[in-house]
Amino acid sequence: MDALSFDGRVAVVTGAGRGIGRAYALLLAERGAGVVVNDVGASVDGEGADDQPAAAVAAEIIARGGQAVADTSDVASPAGATTLVESALARFGGVDILVNNAGIVRWAGFPELDAENLERHVAVHLFGSFNTTRACWSHMVDQGYGRVVLTTSTGVLGLPTNTSYAAAKGAVIGLCRSLAVAGARHGIKVNCIAPAAFTRMAGRPAATHGTNPMATRMAPELVAPMAAFLSHEDCPVTGEIYTAGAGRFARLFIASTPGYLHSSGEPTVEDVAAHWAAINDERGYGVPADLTEWSAAFTAHLRPDA
Repeated sequence: MDALSFDGRVAVVTGAGRGIGRAYALLLAERGAGVVVNDVGASVDGEGADDQPAAAVAAEIIARGGQAVADTSDVASPAGATTLVESALARFGGVDILVNNAGIVRWAGFPELDAENLERHVAVHLFGSFNTTRACWSHMVDQGYGRVVLTTSTGVLGLPTNTSYAAAKGAVIGLCRSLAVAGARHGIKVNCIAPAAFTRMAGRPAATHGTNPMATRMAPELVAPMAAFLSHEDCPVTGEIYTAGAGRFARLFIASTPGYLHSSGEPTVEDVAAHWAAINDERGYGVPADLTEWSAAFTAHLRPDA
C-alpha cells in the first residue's frame, strides 16, 4: 500500500502541546501537513495557562523539517476558536483538517460534584469542539472538503468518579453524528476517536513514566495512526467512533435491537414485562447511520405496504 501523505494539507490540532495531541501533531507534520499546534497550556483540571507547550511542539516540528505554528487560544470561547482558525489562514492559507483533542478532567463522583464541575467539562470538551468546528466549517464548505476528528472517550461507559467527564464526552458523540449528516453533501467527514494512552489526563504523571512499562506499551504515539487516518482524504467513513491505543484499533458503535412489536390492541406495562427478553435480544441488531435510518426501521410496520 502506498504511504498516506498529507502534503499540501493544513491541520489544526487542539490540546497539542502534550501527550496525545502532541503525537497527532508530530505525525501529521511528518506526513507533510502544515500544523497549527494549539494549546492554552493549562493544568489537567483546566487551571492556568502556559505558552511553552505549544511553542515547544511547533519548534520540534520545524526542527524535524516540518511546517508548524504555535497558537495558545482558548477554544472554550468562540473568540478563541475564531482566532485559532485565523492563525491557520494567516500562516497556511486554509484549513483542511481539524482534530479536537483539548480536554480537562476533574475527578468527582455523584452527587458530590457540583454544577461548576460539569459546566467546566462541557465548556472545554463540548463547546471547545463546537466552537472550533463552527469556525472552520464555512472554509471547509467553500472548498468542498474537510476532515474533523472529535475526541470522545470510553469513559462514557461509566466510572464512579467521572460523571462530568462522561457526560461531556457523550455529548461529543451526539455532536459528531449531527455534524456528519450536515457535512456529507459538502465533502466534510466527521468522526470520533476514543484514545487509550498513558498520559497525565489518565492520571499518570510524567514523572512516573520512566518507571512504568505501561508508559511504553500505551504511549500516545500508538493512538496517532487512527487519528491520522480519520484525518486523511482516503477515510471512507463519517459519523463513526473508533478506539485506539496499545496497538489495538477498534470500532465502537451505537446499535438497536429488533425489539418486540406489539401487534394488536394497546400495549400494557405487563406486555413490556412479558416480552423483556425479546426487547433485549441482541440477535439481528442494526447499526443506524443516522436518525432517519433508525426511524425508518423502527416504524417500518406503520408503512401501508408493510
